[in-house]
Parts: sequence; C-alpha cells; structure tokens
Amino acid sequence: MTIEYRGYVINIEPDEYSESPREWDNLGTMVCFSKRYNLGDDHDFDGVDELEDYVNRDDIISLPLYLFDHSGITMNTHPFSCPWDSRQVGYIFVSKETVREEYGWKNITKSRRQRVEEYLKGEVDTYNMYLTGQVYGYVIEDQHGNHLDFCGGFYGEEQALIRAKDSVDCLAKKDEAVR
Repeated sequence: MTIEYRGYVINIEPDEYSESPREWDNLGTMVCFSKRYNLGDDHDFDGVDELEDYVNRDDIISLPLYLFDHSGITMNTHPFSCPWDSRQVGYIFVSKETVREEYGWKNITKSRRQRVEEYLKGEVDTYNMYLTGQVYGYVIEDQHGNHLDFCGGFYGEEQALIRAKDSVDCLAKKDEAVR
C-alpha cells in the first residue's frame, strides 16, 4: 500500500524479518503438536495425553488451539468448518497462580477468568497474524524519493499506517520549524 500524506509518501510493506510474538513476554504458554510445523512455545510435554491431563486441572485456565492448513496455515481458539484441512493442535494455558501474581488478584472470579481467556485469545490472534504474514513495516520518502524513516514489526497493516503517519507528523513539524 502506498499513500501520500502531508507531502510525504508512505509505503506499507510486509515485514519479512519479523520475530515470532511467542518470543515476547507472554502470559500464556502455547503448546502444539504438529508433524508438519514447529508451532507455539518450547515445552517438555511428551504427548497430547500428558498435555490434556495438565490443562484439565482446576488450577489451569486453558483454551484449545485449532489449525487450518490449506495453501498456508491459520490458527484460532475455535474449530474451523473444514474437517479435512483443520484439526486441534494443542492448547494455550496459564496457571491461576501466575494470573494472581500478574494481576495482584486474590480471587479469580468468573468475569476475571473471562478477561484472562480474552487475553489468551489476543495472544493467539497476534500469533496468527505472524503465521499468516500480516506483519508490516513502513518506509517514508520525501517528494524526491529519499528515504527518511522506516520501521517494522507492526501486527496488522492499520497499525503500521498509524505509526507511519505519526512519524510523518514529526517530520513535518521539524520541516516547519526549519522554514
């Protein structure tokens, strides 16, 4: 995507060098078993049965992970409609103890549990953007094609555009101050 904004040219491009969001400091742990792909976080589970025993404990909040694999892969916390190209590949989970430490909560009420589940879904959504190539960067040029700024690692094209416009606003202020 290329747009002109305040006399500058903004190019939004796929970020081919983005890092996996699973390298970040995440609340949840994402454990997947797939013969074709290395997905999720490193783990010590020996198999699906051991993982299911763990996530079904009362002191764990977990969501299932489903993968759709057809001309690319995509992941979600709910099943896909295609039974041939999709399957459950694992879970994302967090212990209630970790939640209490992270948020300073003594009790995990139903509404707090729902908030944690939404946060875990957000981690999966961000990871899915990474898997599906929806990580972008921007390049800002002047009217002569000179590169003035660039930055990458934005999950979603809209986020890259917002940050690029912020950068152009700063460049324009500097230009105005010089004049």
